[in-house]
Amino acid sequence: MMSSLLRGFLTLLCCFALQGHAETPNPQVKFVTSAGEFVVELYPDKAPKTTENFLTYVREGHYNGTLFHRVINNFMIQGGGYDAKYNEKNTRPPIKHEGAEVKANGGPRNTVGTIAMARTNNPHSASAQFFINVKDNDFLDYQAPNPQGWGYVAFGKVVNGIEVINRIKLTPTGPGGPFPSDVPQTQVVIQSAKIGRAHV
Repeated sequence: MMSSLLRGFLTLLCCFALQGHAETPNPQVKFVTSAGEFVVELYPDKAPKTTENFLTYVREGHYNGTLFHRVINNFMIQGGGYDAKYNEKNTRPPIKHEGAEVKANGGPRNTVGTIAMARTNNPHSASAQFFINVKDNDFLDYQAPNPQGWGYVAFGKVVNGIEVINRIKLTPTGPGGPFPSDVPQTQVVIQSAKIGRAHV
């Protein structure tokens, strides 16, 4: 009787131990756009500050109703900063560039399908705008903390709906709002962006 109880107790302990070591799945964000739906998976273990910043904007609904306002085939598609009238949305303070940490952690590079933060010439200026690489853009990867080497922090990748990204990159572009070029002539609107392990 005692041996049976002991075996049951040990089995229960093993189950708890296995659960305790189970890996937490990476967060995913589902984008519903006027061009279709896609899902990005983010890597908080590789780029914790950048990932949390992006997820905060998603939770706040910041991206809902924004445009992919800059589309360059054979380069990238950029969005998350302007509404349908080309008004720039307010953002929280910018985050510290963590390219060196991402590189040290073996994080994602700027390859086809990866998502990265957009910024100005100031490396520590990324806030809400992001871009998705539509080709391997090695020259955008972090190299060194100097003007030519900061690069752009990639922190996730499209895991479903890459055909939608390919559709967007082929959208005819021209002038629009305050921009003289590279603006989709048929607006590509992010209707919603929500956290969840969603699939398209």
